[in-house]
Formats: sequence, C-alpha cells, structure tokens
Amino acid sequence: MTTGSATAIEIVDVSKVYAARRGEALVALADTSLAIREAEFVSVVGPSGCGKTTLMKIVAGLVPPSGGEVRVSNASVVEPRADVGVVFQQPLLLPWLRVLSNVLLPVAVQGRAKRDYRDRAADLLELAGLADFHRHYPFELSGGMQQRVAIVRALIHEPSLLLMDEPFGALDAMTRESMGLELQRIWEADRKTVLFITHSISEAVFLSDRVAVMTARPGRIEAVVDVDLPRPRHLDILTDDRFVRLTEEVRRHLDRGTLSSGATTPPRRASAVTR
Repeated sequence: MTTGSATAIEIVDVSKVYAARRGEALVALADTSLAIREAEFVSVVGPSGCGKTTLMKIVAGLVPPSGGEVRVSNASVVEPRADVGVVFQQPLLLPWLRVLSNVLLPVAVQGRAKRDYRDRAADLLELAGLADFHRHYPFELSGGMQQRVAIVRALIHEPSLLLMDEPFGALDAMTRESMGLELQRIWEADRKTVLFITHSISEAVFLSDRVAVMTARPGRIEAVVDVDLPRPRHLDILTDDRFVRLTEEVRRHLDRGTLSSGATTPPRRASAVTR
C-alpha cells in the first residue's frame, strides 16, 4: 500500500512524569520519538504499564507531555483538536441515545449542524454493517456492534487522524478477529492516518503498515517493524510464513525492550515532576 509522503504525526523526544505518593514522581515515558505518515496505519505494542495509553492521550491533546513535543499536521498539540477522532477500549455510548444520535454526538459537541452530517452518518453506518440499527439503543447491540458504532462516531466529523486505544481488548477472540476485518475494510474505504494501541502482536501485524515496539516503563520506542504484507488481508494470512516471521520479529524486539529497560528492577524515579 502507498501511504502519503507528508508527515501526519511527529512525536519528538516526548517524556511524561506523573506525581506519585510521598512527593515522588513516576516516569511513564522517556525520550519517545516516532513519525507517522499521512494515511498510514501504525500500531504500538508494548508490555502492560509501558505508557502506550499515555502516549496516545498526549497525541490526542488530552494529557500534556512533561518534555518534548507532539505535532499533528505541523502544529504543536496543546489541547484536543477538532480534526482528531478517538476510540477507547469501551464504546462509551450514551445509553439513552439511539445509535444515530450517538454517532452524531461529536458534531453536536463541536457546534456543527447535525443535518449536514446525516448523510455521512448513514453512509458510515452502512459501511460498518449497521444501516438497519440506526434507531436501536446501545443495550440492543452486541459488544462488537457497539464498538463499530464507536468507530463510526469517531469518523463522523471527518477527522484527519484516528487514535484507537485497545478498541477490541474487551471482546472475545472470534469477535476481535471479525472487528479487525471490519476496521481494515472501513480504513481501506476512508483512508485516515491511524495510531492503534494494542497488546496483541498478531493484531498489530495484521492491521498495520508498521508496528512500533515500546520498552517496559519508562516507555520509549525500541524498534519499528515494517509490515510488507499485501492488502487487503484475510484471516488465512495468519498462517502465512511471512506473517509468522513478522510476529516473531516484533516479539524479539518486545522481549529485548523488556530486558533492556530493567523491568525486573523497581521503576525509575525522578526527584521532581517536570512540567
């Protein structure tokens, strides 16, 4: 697949330090750098607690970095941007709103006219296989369907960047595989730049153009693996020798990053929180 040549996201020497008990400080991220091109699908994998979600929140403008800088479309990120869509592990749908109203919620929050986005909402719901469910309430949908609604909601305002924080982590294995296929299909039709956080190596390789591997805390990028598999991808590729080799390569970097970070020793502390 050919991605855009322009850089969509620049993460430059980003660090994040959290205040902890007794006035100590916990270093979550240290000297983290990564560049993502326009229309590229990049996954980030790493051990639990390595700062993957923190990194995504910094890119989204939800959390400020303690050091370094994130730039989206050549502009420094200092607050949430209107051209960014975010999908979390839980769908976070409002239970008292029907599917269509949940999808249109970002439009309403941003003060846009909902009538201008109803056709786009209908097109996206059809793309996600939810055209017949626009009048349903969230409790009437399966977990996978709710997550598809969350993805459509994140795309409704035509963001240039889609951030996804373990969006399939709460689903069973079969539903997770199905959602991976759905996400790939939606992405192929509506090419956005995607930063995808996951614990699953196979999921990262299946979906991505590149996989960034993080070390244990304090998190930093250990390696970036190019995924040169043809698209579109089907589940039978999971047993392909090329796919197996790529997952093994990502796992080696993951193991190396865990060992080199000193994960068996106490987390590195800082004397003060930097802002």
